[in-house]
Amino acid sequence: MPRARRHVLLRVANVNPDSVNTHTDRVLYSAIGVFIVLYFVYATVGGAAFIDASSNYQHPWYRWLIGPLVAAGVVAYDRAVVGRVAISYEKLDSTDPQEFLRKPTIGLYLGRLGLAVLFAVIITEPLMLARYQGEIDSRLNEVHNQQLSRIDTTGVIATWTARLQQLKKETTADDAAVRDLTNRAAQKRHDARLLYQQAVADSEGAGVSRSAGCPRGGYCHELVQRSRGLDDQAEVLDRQAGRLLDTQRAARDARTAEQVQLAQQIGEQRQTNSEKVRADAGFGARTAAMWYLMTSDFWGVGIFYLGITLLLVALDCAAVGLKFVSRGNAYERNEARIARRREHEAALLHEREIHDARTYGAAMARVVAEGIEAAAHDEAVARESAARASAVLRTSVAVPEEVRKMAAHGGRHYRPLRNELLGPAADDAEQAARNGRHRRSLHPPVVINEDVRVLPGSPPGRHYNGE
Repeated sequence: MPRARRHVLLRVANVNPDSVNTHTDRVLYSAIGVFIVLYFVYATVGGAAFIDASSNYQHPWYRWLIGPLVAAGVVAYDRAVVGRVAISYEKLDSTDPQEFLRKPTIGLYLGRLGLAVLFAVIITEPLMLARYQGEIDSRLNEVHNQQLSRIDTTGVIATWTARLQQLKKETTADDAAVRDLTNRAAQKRHDARLLYQQAVADSEGAGVSRSAGCPRGGYCHELVQRSRGLDDQAEVLDRQAGRLLDTQRAARDARTAEQVQLAQQIGEQRQTNSEKVRADAGFGARTAAMWYLMTSDFWGVGIFYLGITLLLVALDCAAVGLKFVSRGNAYERNEARIARRREHEAALLHEREIHDARTYGAAMARVVAEGIEAAAHDEAVARESAARASAVLRTSVAVPEEVRKMAAHGGRHYRPLRNELLGPAADDAEQAARNGRHRRSLHPPVVINEDVRVLPGSPPGRHYNGE
C-alpha cells in the first residue's frame, strides 16, 4: 500500500503515524481505518433508513442529511475508542514495559462494547425492516383487519350499532302492528269475496239450496249479507290501520332521523378508525411484525434475520474489537513512553519551579528582615548622636543675661524657651528621659553676637534685632 494512502487510513483510525513502527501495527490500524470507512457508509444508509421509518416511510429528502450526521457521530465514537491509549502515569521513572499501560477493567470493556452494540442495533434494525418490507406489510394488513373488527364490536361503534338495531326493532314493531290490521282487513275481504261467489252460485241453482234466485231470507241472501258484513269489517280495519299509522308518524320520523344520524356517525367513525389503524405502520409496529415473523417462521425468516443482523453488528464492532485484542502492542507502548516522558519532564520542571520559588521567597524575607534591622540601627544611632550633640552644644554656648531674662517667663511659645536656651532642669531631665528625645533637639545651636541674635526655629537668613 502506498505510504500516503496508509497514512490517510492511520489518520482515519485516529492513531499517530510516527508511533506506528512495526509492519503488524501498520496492517492492524490500516484495517481499522478501512472498517471505519465502510462503517461510515453503512451508518449513513442506516441513519437514513431510521429517519425514513420514523416518518412512516414517507421518504423525506432530509434523511440523506441526517444519515451522514449519525454516521459521523458513531465514527467519532469509534475513532475516540481506537485512538485512546490507557497510559499509566504512576512510577514515571520506571522503565518496565509492564507499567506503561493501565490495567483494563471489566467495566471499561463492557461499557465500550455495550455502546458499540447499541449503535449497531439502532442502525441495523431499520435496514432489516426495509429488507423484509413485503412480509411485514402482509402481516400489518392482517393485524389491521383484526383491529378494525375488534373496534367494530367494542367501543362507540358498538354502542351506536346497538342503538340503531333498537330503532330498527321499534320501526319493525310499528310496521307489524299496521301490517296486522291491513292483513286482517285483506283476509276479511277475501272471505267476503268467497261468500259472494257462493251466493252467486247458489242464485244460479248450483249452490247448496239447488234453487235459482236469491229470495230474502234464503240461503243466498244470507251469504250476501255475510259478505257485506265482512267488507264493512275490512273497511273498519283499514281505517284503524290508517289512524295507527298517523299516530306513529312523528315517532317514525324521529327514529328515521336518528337512524340517519347514527349511520352517518358510524360511517365517519369507521373511516377515522381505518385511517388511524392503517397509519399504525411505523417503526414500532413493523418491529413487532418482524418479531412475529421471526417467532412464527424461524427457519424461513428468523435465521436469516439473525444472520444478517449479526453480520452488520460485527461490521460495527470490528474496529473496536481489533482495538481490544491489540492492547499492549508496540504502538501503545511507544505512545506510553512519549506521554510518560513528557509527564515526567513536566513534573520535574514543576518541582524545580516550586523549589526556586521557595528559595526566592526565603531570600526576599531575609533581605527585608536585614533592611528593617539596619534601618532600626541607623535610627538609634541618629537619635544617640543628636542627643550627644545637643548636650555638648548646650554646655559650650555662653548665654547673655538678657536672654536669661527673656527666658525667665513662660510666654506663649509652643515649648518653653528656657529649656532650649538654658538646658533642662533636674525634674525636666527625668521627664526627658521618660519621653525620649525632644521635639526640637536637632535644631541648629543658638549663635549670639553683640548686635544680631539667631533664635532657635528661625529659618536661615532671618534674624532677630534687639532694637
